[in-house]
Amino acid sequence: MQRKTLFYVVSLLVVLSMVLSACGGQKTTGGADDLVAAAKAEGMLTVIALPHDWCNYGEAIEAFKAKYGLEVNELNPDAGSGDEIEAIKANKDNKGPQAPDVIDVGYGFGPQLISEGLVQPYKVSTWDSIPADSKDPDGYWYGDYYGVLAFEVNTDQVAAPQDWADLLKPEYKGKFALAGDPRASAQAQMSVMAAALANGGSLDDVQAGLDFFKQVNDAGNFVPVIAKQATVASGETPVILRWDYSALSDRDALAGNPNIEVVIPKSGSIAGIYIQAISAYAPHPNAAKLWMEFLYSDEGQNIWLKGYCHPIRYNDMKSRNVIPADLAAKLPATDAPIAFPSIDQIAAAKTLITEQWMNVVGADVK
Repeated sequence: MQRKTLFYVVSLLVVLSMVLSACGGQKTTGGADDLVAAAKAEGMLTVIALPHDWCNYGEAIEAFKAKYGLEVNELNPDAGSGDEIEAIKANKDNKGPQAPDVIDVGYGFGPQLISEGLVQPYKVSTWDSIPADSKDPDGYWYGDYYGVLAFEVNTDQVAAPQDWADLLKPEYKGKFALAGDPRASAQAQMSVMAAALANGGSLDDVQAGLDFFKQVNDAGNFVPVIAKQATVASGETPVILRWDYSALSDRDALAGNPNIEVVIPKSGSIAGIYIQAISAYAPHPNAAKLWMEFLYSDEGQNIWLKGYCHPIRYNDMKSRNVIPADLAAKLPATDAPIAFPSIDQIAAAKTLITEQWMNVVGADVK
């Protein structure tokens, strides 16, 4: 009787394990033969909104095709996150080539993907090395790469500031700008959040960031224009704050005319994450899972580095010495702390900044 009872208990545990394994939100072995075979049987992966020059997506797509022999159907490379979501909605009942299997969208869209039932859960084999605050715990979406806010500086015009406090110095009078209007731009709002962290605030209390920008503006150092590569190059705004991958791309594009230096502030900065997810209606669900396994492998993560984007698994890969030195050298060297705000923190900060920017800072950015 004891053996029979034990047999039933073990059998029940085995069945339970099989049920859990069948759930999309559970881990699978990356590149497992059965997943590869299932993906090859589907024969195709449909992606959307992946320009080849964004974070080195061109190489990622070609490497995936070469590795697994799958066709990659690329929809609307210039689409935005909202377009990707609408493409899922419009093709719920369509198993043809216009239905995306996977999407890459801004971090803030994560809750919408779940609440509207647009994505299915899946945990890649490297799941545990993805930071907990950069993924949905049930596997519905997960951060893949991020940018860090950095100073982009025309050093032919001015010496590069090394930290936030430097922006208050007289030599930066009329020289510093943001790459967006904080009343409307997520990048600019996160710039205020980053300033808050360096000036006694927190991700839950960004008032200190508004107060700091008031100081910069009162000192006459803030230029109320939406800065971009052209304004940096001309000297109109020789110091700007923007995502480091954009700043590094500007450096390459300008090729020394003028000279550009990219600096992450010593006292800290903030990360902006993009997330991956699999459509709940994916016509090729196994190819979609294999794509995720590839992107979150060491090989896939290093491809982002080539495009100046920070792979979400960077810390894990660095600890295991699997990041090629030449790729690591492409990113600005820093020991500064990098904050990863939650979606709720971003939403709360956005409300405060949009409502109080003019009252506190008083700079009408245009």
